[in-house]
Amino acid sequence: MLFIAILSGFITPFDGSAVNIALPAIGSEFHMDAIALSWVATAYLLSSALFLVPFGKIADIYGRKKIFLYGITLFSLSSLIMTMAFSSEMLIGIRVMQGIGSAMIFGTGVAIVTSVFPPGERGKALGTYITAVYIGLSVGPLLGGAMTQYLGWRSIFFVNVPIGITAIILILWKIKGEWAECRGRSST
Repeated sequence: MLFIAILSGFITPFDGSAVNIALPAIGSEFHMDAIALSWVATAYLLSSALFLVPFGKIADIYGRKKIFLYGITLFSLSSLIMTMAFSSEMLIGIRVMQGIGSAMIFGTGVAIVTSVFPPGERGKALGTYITAVYIGLSVGPLLGGAMTQYLGWRSIFFVNVPIGITAIILILWKIKGEWAECRGRSST
C-alpha cells in the first residue's frame, strides 16, 4: 500500500509543478494569451481544491479504495487525453478532469495509509508519503523543463500514464478489503 501511495503522491504534484514550466511551449503551440494560458494551471488547482473535501466524504461513505482507484484512473486517462489535445479549450477542460482525479487521490490517499498502518508505524508511513509529495513538487520544474525541451510538453502528461497504470494494477492485485468509516450514514 505504501508503494501505491508513494506513486500517487508523486505524480499529482509533479504534474502540477512541471506544467508551469511548460506553459510557454503550450501557449506558443495553441497561440494562447496570458489569461487563457493561466487557466491551464488554474483549472487544475481550482478543481483539485473544489472537489477535495467532497470526495473525502464520499470515500468515507462508499469506500476509500474505490474512490482512490477511480481517482487514479481518471487522472491517468485525463493525462493520456492531454497528450492528444488539439485546442486550448480542450486542454483547459481536460485539466479540470485531471484536477478532479487529483482530488480523489489526495482525498483518500492519506486516509488509506492511516487505516492500513498500525499506530506505531503510521508516522513513518505518513512521512514517507509526504516525502513523495514534496519530491514530486521539487523535481517537477527540473524534469518538466528537461522533458519540454527535449521531448515536448506533451511528454509531461504522457509520463503519468505508465505510473498510473502501474498503480491501478497494484491496487487491483494487492489491496484487499475496503475502508468506509461512515457506511450507512447519509451524505449530509
